[in-house]
Amino acid sequence: MNTLIKYSCWAAIGILCAFVSPMAKRKLMADKALSTVTYSAKHPLHKWDGVSHDVNCALIYNDETKQPETVAVSLKVASFDSDNNNRDSHAIEVLEGLKYPNVTFVSSDIQAGDHGAITAKGTLTFHGVAKPATLQATRKEAGGKMTLTGEFPVSLTEHNIERPSLMGLKTEDAMVLRFNVVFAL
Repeated sequence: MNTLIKYSCWAAIGILCAFVSPMAKRKLMADKALSTVTYSAKHPLHKWDGVSHDVNCALIYNDETKQPETVAVSLKVASFDSDNNNRDSHAIEVLEGLKYPNVTFVSSDIQAGDHGAITAKGTLTFHGVAKPATLQATRKEAGGKMTLTGEFPVSLTEHNIERPSLMGLKTEDAMVLRFNVVFAL
């Protein structure tokens, strides 16, 4: 009789487990072959973009809600390419890329909105200065992949970076970071 109760108990637990699904969360890594982060900067005489294909990004994805819950991104300052080696070398010098080799963003709160909108609040660390940042992104799914796209401004002076100058004229303080990060679902 004891054995029968034991098997009945295990059968009941098995049935309950079939109906109660635990929150399925998993870590997704960005596909570096498809992901980019681009900065745009302006000087009174010209403007330019620098692109990084070395996007180190991980997020925790909730399979029940179909939403990202946390995200962390790390980019090497030296990974940006503006199609001008002299400018890229100077950028590493101005940004003190040897002393502060990475730009990071770590979320503390992610909220999903309508039509794929996502708001991620967190901390942006650039040039050794950590500042609160709010990123707006759009989430799209197609072909078993999720793509997060968006952009946000970054102030050089707020991150203790002396604005570079050319011909006595300084670059604008604000540059824009745009991201297009792809994850396999």
